[in-house]
Amino acid sequence: MCLVGCGGGGGRAPAVRGPVAATLPPANPAAAGKMIQGAQAARDPRTTARAIELFREAIAIDPTLWEARYDLGVVLAQGGALADAERELVAAAKIAPAEEDVAIALAETRRRRGSHKEAAAGLEAFVRAQPRVGPARTLLVTTLRDAGQVDRAIVEAREVLAKRPGDATALSELSLCHLAKGERDTAHLLARQAVDANPGSAVAHRASGLVSLAEGEDARAFQAFQKAATLDARDTTARLNMGAVLLRAGSYARAEEQYRAILAVAPDDAAAEVGLAVALRGQADPRNPARYDHAKAVLERVIERDPHNTSALFNLGVLMMDHLKRADDAERAFARFLAEAPADHPARADAERWAVELAARRGAPGASGKPGGAK
Repeated sequence: MCLVGCGGGGGRAPAVRGPVAATLPPANPAAAGKMIQGAQAARDPRTTARAIELFREAIAIDPTLWEARYDLGVVLAQGGALADAERELVAAAKIAPAEEDVAIALAETRRRRGSHKEAAAGLEAFVRAQPRVGPARTLLVTTLRDAGQVDRAIVEAREVLAKRPGDATALSELSLCHLAKGERDTAHLLARQAVDANPGSAVAHRASGLVSLAEGEDARAFQAFQKAATLDARDTTARLNMGAVLLRAGSYARAEEQYRAILAVAPDDAAAEVGLAVALRGQADPRNPARYDHAKAVLERVIERDPHNTSALFNLGVLMMDHLKRADDAERAFARFLAEAPADHPARADAERWAVELAARRGAPGASGKPGGAK
């Protein structure tokens, strides 16, 4: 299951750790026992709820058991409860500030929530305090790029490559940085170097796909994402990218297949559920609204599990406004989105505009997600 959004950076989702070598005073034995049971339960998607319960019991016994908070955060994030996951991972980071796994999981959770600047700031502070880390420094490049700090991301990527020449992940990230600057030739060359450096790197093939996508080569992009998915079946990012390509091409039925393939192995992957809802919406017909209703049910399931999920809230607003013609429900969805979305969220401007339009239809002041209607 994937904590990161569609893109070339990052790696697999963090995994539940279970018992590890002690770095703090010994844990309460009862709490450690609950955590071990939780780690075992977390291995089976059918017992995820029990795993969460056990991790919470462990934390209640020993609030300083950071491993249990980390494990709980990872499981919650895998299930799409990103706000709750972030809360647990922040607590784990305060207890164990030098743990790289915690810093990575927290940054990736914030990325999925759309809090790119916060993800970059937190990870940068960690890397400065722990300069010898590896994966966290590479992920810092990704978070800086996400946050629009592309020049700083390039500097960080070059520092990684100075220590590890030919690192496929760093080359991939550097490629995407130059792509963000509009330097497609350089991006293409670096993506090619990443694939050549490690033909078995799913990250490198994903970056190549994103470069092809920017060049309008959708078929080539799809092939690259397909290769990435083949190389690493446990990383759903490539399939999310494939679904996005198919949505862009209007191939909604094929996109649905990709999202359902993800959900077959990760039933609570919120990004795949939102993608599925969009694919269903694209196949619907006003004369036969069953797929609209199905899309609505999928989005509402995501929101019920995680009321802070901005992607689901935004897409629910679009569905209610454009297709179900339920203006009041659309306005409420956009208002909730604006209350949750960070200022730099890419969909914020559209949501603000539509919220104002919907409010104007009933003669009310426009919503902005802030008290008093201020923007």
